[in-house]
Amino acid sequence: MERAVKFLKDAGIYYLATMEGDQPRVRPFGTAHIFEGKLYIQTGKVKEVSKQIHANPKVEICAFKGGNWLRIAGELAEDDRREARQAMLDAYPSLQNRYSTDDGNTEVFYFKAAVATFSSFTHEPEVVEF
Repeated sequence: MERAVKFLKDAGIYYLATMEGDQPRVRPFGTAHIFEGKLYIQTGKVKEVSKQIHANPKVEICAFKGGNWLRIAGELAEDDRREARQAMLDAYPSLQNRYSTDDGNTEVFYFKAAVATFSSFTHEPEVVEF
């Protein structure tokens, strides 16, 4: 999992895919944080992506950097604890101008089960589960 988070952070931006009914939705994201041994992401409850995750928690992430790419497929679960929200905001201080721990909007999710696939044009894919 640490390798996957490092890749996401090094890439800077990754793309999160969700479903809205039968229509896939993809958008750029930038948060990836390990808290209590789990991979977390962050969004706002008012966003459509939050509603999509709550309706169907199966998501996929894709990031590309230097001729390599990473896909993480799995199921997200909300962690509504203040400590989890604060850990994310501490890891990403730039978010603090739009979000705060107790604003009623900040929302963090963790992967309950994930399959990370590291790929490249020059080697066979490597699959890691966490």
